[in-house]
This record gives sequence, structure tokens and C-alpha cells, in this order.
Amino acid sequence: MESKKGLEYNDGWSFAKVNGRLAEIHFQKKYGVYSHCYIRRGEYSKQEQRMIDEDIKKCQFIYRKRYYFDKLTGIKSKAPKIEEIFPEIKRKRYKREL
Repeated sequence: MESKKGLEYNDGWSFAKVNGRLAEIHFQKKYGVYSHCYIRRGEYSKQEQRMIDEDIKKCQFIYRKRYYFDKLTGIKSKAPKIEEIFPEIKRKRYKREL
């Protein structure tokens, strides 16, 4: 595992509180937390809801202006650009036809 300013990350995802709402966060060794998506608790089974309860005790973030701020450790980290994480994705620019 790689350590970044005292935090250790693997590749994967976890449940977390982001801006006070339940979310899934995605992280990699090289970048740390790079994205999140908000979810609803009712979409998951009872076993997964127990996992949610365990995970949100460990993972609480504030996301603002492309930065993730860890509320428990006080560490601020910048979210990388999507092209850095997935280099095979190429942004296409379409010309607008009149």
C-alpha cells in the first residue's frame, strides 16, 4: 500500500459520508480518493447496510472545488483529472453545425 500524507489506499471503493450525504467513494493507490457518487441507503440489502454503518464511521469527507477534505484526519487532497486516471478516455470535441 502506498501512503500519502499518513493515509493508506488500495485500489477500490468504499461507502462514505461526503458533504453530509451517503456516497460511494472510489480510490487508487497512486491518486487517493478520485471520485464519489451519492447513493440511497434503501437500494442496498441489510448486509450491505451493515457495511455502510461500519464504513461511514471511518470515511467522512467534504468535497469542494476539486478537493477532498478528510474530516477525521484533517488532510486535504486534490482530485486528479479524469484523463490522468483513465488515459484511454479521450475527450471528443464536436463542432457545432449551423
